[in-house]
Amino acid sequence: MSILKKATKKTLFLPLMCLVLVLLLNIIKDPGFFSIAINNGVLYGRLIDILNRGSEIAILAVGQTLVVAASAGTDISVGSVMSLSACFCSVLLAGYGVNSTDTFRIPMLAGMLSGVFIGGVCGTVNGALVSKLKIQPMIATLILFTAARAIGLLLCNNQITYLRYEPYKYLGNFIPGCPVPTPIFVAAAVIAAAFLVLRKTSLGLYIQSVGINSRAARLLGINSARICFLCYVICGLCAGTAGIVASSRIYSADSNNIGLYYELDAILAVALGGNSLGGGKFNMAASIVGAYTIQAINTTLLALGISTDQAPVVKAVIVVFIVAIQSPVFRKWASSLAEKDARAIKEAAGA
Repeated sequence: MSILKKATKKTLFLPLMCLVLVLLLNIIKDPGFFSIAINNGVLYGRLIDILNRGSEIAILAVGQTLVVAASAGTDISVGSVMSLSACFCSVLLAGYGVNSTDTFRIPMLAGMLSGVFIGGVCGTVNGALVSKLKIQPMIATLILFTAARAIGLLLCNNQITYLRYEPYKYLGNFIPGCPVPTPIFVAAAVIAAAFLVLRKTSLGLYIQSVGINSRAARLLGINSARICFLCYVICGLCAGTAGIVASSRIYSADSNNIGLYYELDAILAVALGGNSLGGGKFNMAASIVGAYTIQAINTTLLALGISTDQAPVVKAVIVVFIVAIQSPVFRKWASSLAEKDARAIKEAAGA
């Protein structure tokens, strides 16, 4: 009993339980939901789809968690930055005004890294507005939320650029001879890098200190503005990486659709992980669980045959339920209820 009580007090307990609950709901419709098979040398299955399709949200959740923790605000531009990064990459690889190409003007890796770099540049702009000019995060990032997608469309000459060079497809799909989808490796690499930096350096402690009280952190010798700025740069780099993965999935740069509404899912992933949107203490692992919970919900709705028009309503109800049971009020009520039950059991045993 003590082990269960200790487990329930862990930060990851409720996010993991919510994820498991969403996954178990699928057994009602499809008993073979958890089955994984190999077809044509690659892994297939609902669980693989969740890990694969949730990769971009997980990558965005890494950067969004740091931004929320440091600035007590959200970066609502990450979806548009994804689109801009993909478009910038395609222009460098294919050339301006080219509708479709199977040969690249520059090395593919250089083009991809340039796309990620542009994401970092966007993060730099957002970070400067928030940390230096003290503009509210939502207002500061609203600029690129509005402009970045339009800039990407201009770069692509108001058209979709198709990149039909076969190796370009590997990053968003499968590498020949490897049964695991490549986006899973990319997400794992980003997550591992984030955990390594947060564990091996003092950055995580500095971020939490700045988020809790930036003035007090500054008096202790921490450069609050620099920490906040760095978090926005990292968030931009994550958005750039997610944009390249999304572009590779569809072999093209579609400015109108790449990253559409992903900023909402990224913010929601942080909230579903039980992290406070008011900044301060954060749990990166919980945000990652929240990201895959969102994808699990999307996959569940698809498996249950719910139409795309009705899906947002059902998804909203599920999300409200998950957020509610992770709220401090619910936790306090559940804890008091458990204490009452424990006292009743002791009294009955004593009698």
